[in-house]
Amino acid sequence: VQLQASGGGLVQAGGSLRLSCAASGRTFSSYYMGWFRQAPGKEREFVTTISWSGSTTYYADFVKGRFTASRDNAKNTVYLQMNSLKPEDTAVYYCAADPRYGPKWYLDHVVDYWGKGTLVTVSS
Repeated sequence: VQLQASGGGLVQAGGSLRLSCAASGRTFSSYYMGWFRQAPGKEREFVTTISWSGSTTYYADFVKGRFTASRDNAKNTVYLQMNSLKPEDTAVYYCAADPRYGPKWYLDHVVDYWGKGTLVTVSS
């Protein structure tokens, strides 16, 4: 699976951005998709995972109620809608994919496929 993230940029605190991740190479709909982020000087952290059908989503506590993951299997694309952005959301956001969900996502951060990141900068 090849993943290409886009949609990052500079936004003021309180604003919104939508990230996209286009996938190619294998059957997109059979993979869990998700997002991680890494802020300058910090470790990579889990943000969200969305199930194959899109019916189930998992979120890190710090984004619940602000970020929404969705997917369009017909377009092989997963999205991350980010609202009420805060300066602490500034990070490189990475799209990821794995045929399974579990601690590999939210604890170990060792999923099978990674895309190149897209930078999100939130100014105060």
